[in-house]
Amino acid sequence: MSDIEANQPERKLRQCSKINLCLRSIFHGCCFVGFVVVLSWGCKIWFTISAADMKEPILKDLKILTPFFFTNWNFTFQTVFLGLSLVHDILEWLDKQENSLAAKIRYWRNVIFSGMVVPFTLFVTAMFWSVYAIDRELVFPRIYDQVVPWWFNHCVHTNITIVVIIETLLQARRHPTNQKLELILYWIVAFAYAIVYYTIYFLTDRWLYQVFGTMNWWQVCLYQILIWSVSYFFYKIQFPINRLIHGAEDNEANTDKSADQDRDNAVNNKVNENDTTTNETKATEISRTTSDSNATELPKKTWSLKFRSIKSHFENSRL
Repeated sequence: MSDIEANQPERKLRQCSKINLCLRSIFHGCCFVGFVVVLSWGCKIWFTISAADMKEPILKDLKILTPFFFTNWNFTFQTVFLGLSLVHDILEWLDKQENSLAAKIRYWRNVIFSGMVVPFTLFVTAMFWSVYAIDRELVFPRIYDQVVPWWFNHCVHTNITIVVIIETLLQARRHPTNQKLELILYWIVAFAYAIVYYTIYFLTDRWLYQVFGTMNWWQVCLYQILIWSVSYFFYKIQFPINRLIHGAEDNEANTDKSADQDRDNAVNNKVNENDTTTNETKATEISRTTSDSNATELPKKTWSLKFRSIKSHFENSRL
């Protein structure tokens, strides 16, 4: 009965992990297919912008500068992440999650998600819809509606955050996988896009996003610092939020630690028992040796006293 009761938590844990794996597989599979469809549709939109549409300067910029919009960069990051996640889920179903390939995929999946997907996705959604609520012409002019469907706009600016939220609920990432590498990737993307963005302005004398056109240069600098600060804040805040959802520590890790502690305590108890037995044996031997030495010394001491008393008797006697 005790063995059965002890195995029940393990069975429940396995069932929960299987359910979680099933949910993650469905989620990653559907999202990956959906993101590929959206990317394909975006390519179709780009190719279908005709010469007549390009008579409008804004649509002409959209045709030429589409690869440089940060929304497209971020959407690509998410697609790569979802592809890696789906491959890792397949390896888990095949019970090959412990081989070297799965370990590498899991490593880069977590690094890309924490260092690139989370901070830039939350930034894109928050910044886009905040400016859109003030004046949509500054980020998504109405003329875009002629070529870009409304649902496509939500796919690249709204659904991306829903993906991050669901992924956070399904997968525990309490701490950075490699904080140094994640920050390196984060700052490479942040500075690279700033270089591309300002280079386009200096070469064409047109801002990629019109919100910058409403500012003078010191305001642009402050706005740029705000962009980096907000996205960096999103990177740092993801781990405390994850710990709030999934707990401070992993239950499996705690189980392993307690098992290790039990084993260490058992070993220490055995060592202490052996030391106690050894000490008792040594004490017994020492007591025996002491008693034997005392026993051998006692007669010597007694005969010496007798000899001295006889000697003194003869010396003091008179013949």
